[in-house]
Amino acid sequence: MYGFLKVLLVALALAAPAEARDYPRYPAAGSTYVPLDSWIYPALERLAALGYIHTQFAGIRPWTRLECARLIDEAGERVQQEDMGPAEAIRLYRALEKEFAEQLGALGGGRNRGLRLESLYTRFTGIGGTPLTDGFHFGQTIVNDYGRPYHEGANVVTGFSARGVAGRFAVYVRGEYQHAPSSPALSEQARNVIAAADGKPVEPATPFPAVNQFRLLDTYVAVNLENWQVSFGKQSLWWGPGSGGPLLFSNNAEPIYMLRISRAMPFKLPTVFAWLGPVRTEFFVGKLSGHRFPPRPFVHGQKFSFKPTENLEFGFSRTVIFGGVGHPLTPRSFLRSLFSPATSGAPPDPGDRRFGFDFTYRIPGLRKWLVVYNDALTDDDPPLRTLRRSAMRPGIYLPQIPRLPKLDFRAEAVYTDIPGTPTRRIIPGKYFYWNGQYHDGYTNKGNLLGSWVGRAGRGIQLWSTYWLSPQSTIQVAYRHATVSPEFIEGGGALNNIAARANLFVRADLCITSFIQYERWSFPVLSTNSRSNVTASFQLTFWPQSRSQ
Repeated sequence: MYGFLKVLLVALALAAPAEARDYPRYPAAGSTYVPLDSWIYPALERLAALGYIHTQFAGIRPWTRLECARLIDEAGERVQQEDMGPAEAIRLYRALEKEFAEQLGALGGGRNRGLRLESLYTRFTGIGGTPLTDGFHFGQTIVNDYGRPYHEGANVVTGFSARGVAGRFAVYVRGEYQHAPSSPALSEQARNVIAAADGKPVEPATPFPAVNQFRLLDTYVAVNLENWQVSFGKQSLWWGPGSGGPLLFSNNAEPIYMLRISRAMPFKLPTVFAWLGPVRTEFFVGKLSGHRFPPRPFVHGQKFSFKPTENLEFGFSRTVIFGGVGHPLTPRSFLRSLFSPATSGAPPDPGDRRFGFDFTYRIPGLRKWLVVYNDALTDDDPPLRTLRRSAMRPGIYLPQIPRLPKLDFRAEAVYTDIPGTPTRRIIPGKYFYWNGQYHDGYTNKGNLLGSWVGRAGRGIQLWSTYWLSPQSTIQVAYRHATVSPEFIEGGGALNNIAARANLFVRADLCITSFIQYERWSFPVLSTNSRSNVTASFQLTFWPQSRSQ
């Protein structure tokens, strides 16, 4: 049934007349995606939470630059209707309008052609004390950072990004040099615990070598076909609302090579389905790296998001790991993984399946003050059918605080440690993010594709941001997580508090500084509690800002 609904929705979208599909009608022009770590997403999300954007889809990112321009165009209409609106909304709107001036022109039928160096950046991160680097088993000191390597000592990242468009076509390149120090091998006890948790052989006592490598991050070519953007290359996804990291797909791991088909701008379904409002959908198939049990598996995913009212957004999503050595990849096996029934234990094995459901809701009467959201994940079965066996990540967002309009607040909880049911026993650590056929789990190069909380974990995150300007912010944050002792012998916990400053000293130059204190306790790794301090400094230069 689930597979049939997916096919039906796509067929309806493709079969509908153009004037019914597009919402609204814009020229089909090529556009690159905005990187997930850009200042643009928090700014647009805050502008939407303040009530100036009603067709933003928070559950599917990244957005193309043309989609961002469409959202800014929508916000501009409402700002003018409210006689320029409050100062915070105006500042956000003006900064975003300047950033996307070219794309706003293209939406109006202007020229869509250009090639430019987008950014140059360098980051130094010093870590004093032993950090956590294995989120698949224990925890991570640094999360949602594209899977960049880090260890105790000096860590360096230096890179660039460039983009180009020509009519329907677009290209994006982001590459960087990465350095991380070496690290001692794990103890015999830790290696034995990991082997038992994963169902794999015990690894040898090999130290982690120093890393000196050049890596491509988001790097792809794309073409826009009637506002369906088809792209191929290394790409990142963020499938869920909030800031802590979606349960199904985030940028916690290095981008994967994928073929991706995305509805770049919303459309409306025809006839009786119009009540679902604007719709966005996305499909991808890609290759995972770093797996050995079995090697070279593939993954595909689909997501549908709907906006029936200006306050409510909800979405359904799914990913499946399939293929790999020992699991022949054929058209038949691919179709079986794509359209398999949403129940477990149906032979032959269709692959390692995960289903997600998320929603975002702006509270009526408090639409400029409070947004609530939730992200749910389950294994094999859709979350709406098995709520008791679903991982959850609920959250709230206050875009402004009474009497403090430049201050916001966000809180999220997350858990993947769920009890069993009378009819089904759930083994901690072997339900979410792990599979009996794919023992390397839901990872790419060892890093989780989903939430940093990992397997059989519980956690909370708190953030408060002071907006000096739309681009310049100061943020304080707290993060806490625990790991079940039924999964990792003795269990474990981590606590960290952090502060981040993102300061644009000029229109084309940004200084980002970050400091974090962390204390963790995992008896398998150390008999005593450990602490570490992470300090980071980054310079980013945007040549195109100077040219504008």
